[in-house]
Amino acid sequence: MFGKRTAPEPAFGKPAPSRENANAPPRINAPANADAAPAVPAPQASLVATSAKQAARVMTDSRSEDYYQIKSTIFNALIDTIDLAQLAQLDPDSAREEIRDIVNEIISIKAVVMSIAEQEHLLQDICNDVLGYGPLEPLLARDDIADIMVNGANRVFIEVAGKVQLTNIRFRDNAQLMNICQRIVSQVGRRVDESSPICDARLLDGSRVNVIGPPLSLDGPTLTIRKFKKDKLTLDDLVKFGSISPDAARVLQVIGRCRCNVLISGGTGSGKTTLLNCMTAYIDTEERVITCEDAAELQLQQPHVVRLETRPPNLEGQGMISMRDLVRNCLRMRPERIIVGEVRGPEAFDLLQAMNTGHDGSMGTLHANSPREAMSRLESMITMGGFSLPMKTIREMIVGSIDVIIQAERMRDGSRRITKITEVIGTEGEVVITQDLVTYEVQGEDETGRLKGKHMGTGIVRPNFWERARYYNLEKELADALDKVNQ
Repeated sequence: MFGKRTAPEPAFGKPAPSRENANAPPRINAPANADAAPAVPAPQASLVATSAKQAARVMTDSRSEDYYQIKSTIFNALIDTIDLAQLAQLDPDSAREEIRDIVNEIISIKAVVMSIAEQEHLLQDICNDVLGYGPLEPLLARDDIADIMVNGANRVFIEVAGKVQLTNIRFRDNAQLMNICQRIVSQVGRRVDESSPICDARLLDGSRVNVIGPPLSLDGPTLTIRKFKKDKLTLDDLVKFGSISPDAARVLQVIGRCRCNVLISGGTGSGKTTLLNCMTAYIDTEERVITCEDAAELQLQQPHVVRLETRPPNLEGQGMISMRDLVRNCLRMRPERIIVGEVRGPEAFDLLQAMNTGHDGSMGTLHANSPREAMSRLESMITMGGFSLPMKTIREMIVGSIDVIIQAERMRDGSRRITKITEVIGTEGEVVITQDLVTYEVQGEDETGRLKGKHMGTGIVRPNFWERARYYNLEKELADALDKVNQ
């Protein structure tokens, strides 16, 4: 019977009739004889293409039901044939080669007629299912995709050039999608199931992953991947993309090098983490930097970096390590700069304290639509932490800790812009005083619908952090950059 395992039969070493080379690598329980293959059951008889024309029509249209049915039939036969435990012991290249050989034999046994290109497409799909992330593999390989959004087995969206579009990618069923989600989160020691249906994780390249499964997600598991580019972006790249002007970028360079405490605010998908990565490029190589994140995304290039990551509770609801735990522990690790990937709770209080007690140059991001709103959110997060402090005290703490707030925004055409560079001056009574150094003004749109605008200075020539820049011998560079951005 096809795919049947027998106890005395070894997992390796069973010869395949299609191999002429006796020195070829062993097969993992490959079918021994094509003539011994059973007839296809009646319900599946229609799945076998009987002519080259029909096979071409079925296999070239990856959106057709027939293609997925043929793929499902061959995949199930493969799973019945191979020994997964033995397969796991092979390196990825050898395992992929073994799977391709066995699938080729199954295709021959099933009498599925197809062209070389169609067969290669099917082989690649099945190898991805067994060894990788299934239908997601071709999307993950593309550098032009910023986000992958899977809404159940049959709906996969991607974001390209700031625009969301529906793809023809689909999964066999929700079970396959959930299996891939579990494969992703298990790589970083996390889990997702009915008892814990929400999970934040990351891919091995640092791409951010969020999974929410049944019963919370009604139409099947929902998977969201924020992809990271393989090549780390720099401020020069942001200048090329038009996200910021060259002169305003020089202002940001001075801010990073003179160890100002920086808060980067913006909405979802506005490029906060990318900008934070760019800013960290100006940290001196001799400084000890400690990063705290929910899912490790930052890609610092300095030699002395300690990366910390939060941990969710275990099955018993114990063992959770929160962001606040990490930030508080940082203070015992002799940091020179503390970088928090995203401030979203009571850890805001500890970060402000760290910024105000000798850890100059610390940075963080948070969700807000303007610099003024960013400070309001800091106040609310500190209050949510149970700190019964007067509002005036909280605002004085913010003013004493934050030097510069950088606002990032995703525009309506999908582009990302740095819209404001704002410094925190002080307080008048209970009101926090800020001033903008650079703003972005939209001046219209071109014939393709892309927004046109300009980064403009506000006339400030001696910002509040001038003395700090002077301390690091950067006042001339700062004055020159502000003079040009104000023209």
